[in-house]
Amino acid sequence: MVAQANTGGPTWDKAPNRINDMGALQNGAKLFVNYCLNCHSAAFMRYTRLQDIGLTQDQIKSNLLLTDTKIGDTMKASIDPRQAKAWFGNTPPDLTVIARSRAGANGTGADYLYTYMRTFYRDDTKQTGWNNLVFPNVAMPHALWELQGERKAVFEAVTAHGQTTQQFKGWEQVTPGAMTPAQYDQAVGDLVNYLQWMGEPVQTTRQRVGLWVLIFLAGFTFITWRLNKAYWKDIK
Repeated sequence: MVAQANTGGPTWDKAPNRINDMGALQNGAKLFVNYCLNCHSAAFMRYTRLQDIGLTQDQIKSNLLLTDTKIGDTMKASIDPRQAKAWFGNTPPDLTVIARSRAGANGTGADYLYTYMRTFYRDDTKQTGWNNLVFPNVAMPHALWELQGERKAVFEAVTAHGQTTQQFKGWEQVTPGAMTPAQYDQAVGDLVNYLQWMGEPVQTTRQRVGLWVLIFLAGFTFITWRLNKAYWKDIK
């Protein structure tokens, strides 16, 4: 990973594509509810839609519903928006389509989120105590820090063409997390895949139907070509 503190930030890592893995999506949904839904809503997603990733209504009610939330409700944050704005300076954005809205020249929205959630570091100069390589001076704290542990980013002054920049050199682990680095990367991948699925829950169905439509059109085109050839053969 290459980054500079005062330029474009790190290149985005490629997010794993497990959009058809029901187990990964279920784990991502659990992480979303436990760690994201406290501050961020998904106001265009209903809990009942989680049945599309293989969860039963009983599983949703037992493991994913908070307080007096009903299974037909949308996924709303538990925090008061006014309090959130007072604490963080901004109202936390809705995450329903966050994976679709963050695509850029460096990659897909999933790539952005996957890199973003893995590049938080301790910065005592910030109000939250955290900073991020992908989103410098971000108002959001590191929600998954207990899983990843505390890290510091190591920068080195590099002078080129008379200009000095702070170039990212690597990570310094301050305290270990509840997960190993590999386990954390997998958990973030599951979370990002869930966010990607949530932005378009029917995408797998759309892709499957689209494939069959293309096969049908190819077969129909071949039959039409053969009929056309047979017709003109008699006329000539």
